[in-house]
Amino acid sequence: MTDRYAVFGHPIAHSKSPQIHTAFARQTGQDMTYEAILAPLDGFADSIAAFIAAGGCGANVTVPFKEEAFRLASRLSPRAQRAGAVNTLSFDADGILGDNTDGAGLVADLTRNLNCTIVGKRVLLLGAGGAARGVIEPLLDQQPAALVIANRTVSRAEELAELFGHGVRACGFDAADIPVDLVINATAASLAGDLPPLSPRVFTPDTLAYDMMYGRDTPFLDFARTHGARTADGLGMLVEQAAEAFHLWRGVRPDTAPVIAALHTA
Repeated sequence: MTDRYAVFGHPIAHSKSPQIHTAFARQTGQDMTYEAILAPLDGFADSIAAFIAAGGCGANVTVPFKEEAFRLASRLSPRAQRAGAVNTLSFDADGILGDNTDGAGLVADLTRNLNCTIVGKRVLLLGAGGAARGVIEPLLDQQPAALVIANRTVSRAEELAELFGHGVRACGFDAADIPVDLVINATAASLAGDLPPLSPRVFTPDTLAYDMMYGRDTPFLDFARTHGARTADGLGMLVEQAAEAFHLWRGVRPDTAPVIAALHTA
């Protein structure tokens, strides 16, 4: 019997996850289907319950349900606990296991696909919401020389810095004004076509500016490029976090390079 998987979100029609997981399944010979399901804003838990009842084996979760998925899970992986959000659910006889593959996807894209070494480097993380929180621990595992969280509301950045420790520092956007090796935009500004109020002094020709948003040339990427930095969007992160979820579900790790290439071509 073919195993069923899905991604839940609101909206969801734009999702590339079905295309990605279908490519992974074809590549690895897995007997499975993967669909996109629009969950009502007030009906996420009911949608998951219905999917499980219909034989669903696992699911991805995207905006705006990651925190609700965290609460819904009966068990959490250590990285999901630290992230405070869940983007991957596995269903078994013991209930619902919640995991978070976003940070692993980001690090894989940076280190493998973009040849960006994080060890010993100065990292500036923009934003202090769920997207930022989900990637802090995997970034710290790479042992950067410094990790600074910059946010419009400094107190939120300070809360994250205190939560993760390890010398993580916090500041407002206006205080982030020294050159760094890697700038990661985890704010919601790109969704609205806006630019975080960032000093151009953080960029050098050796800086990689990375926007978690994908599929468009964001104001952040344009600003960084104008001031001499190298740039990359979050398409590789999307594919790599999907590969991590696929491995959790199926026990095999797909080759992400041809899938990323196909999406870039499309």
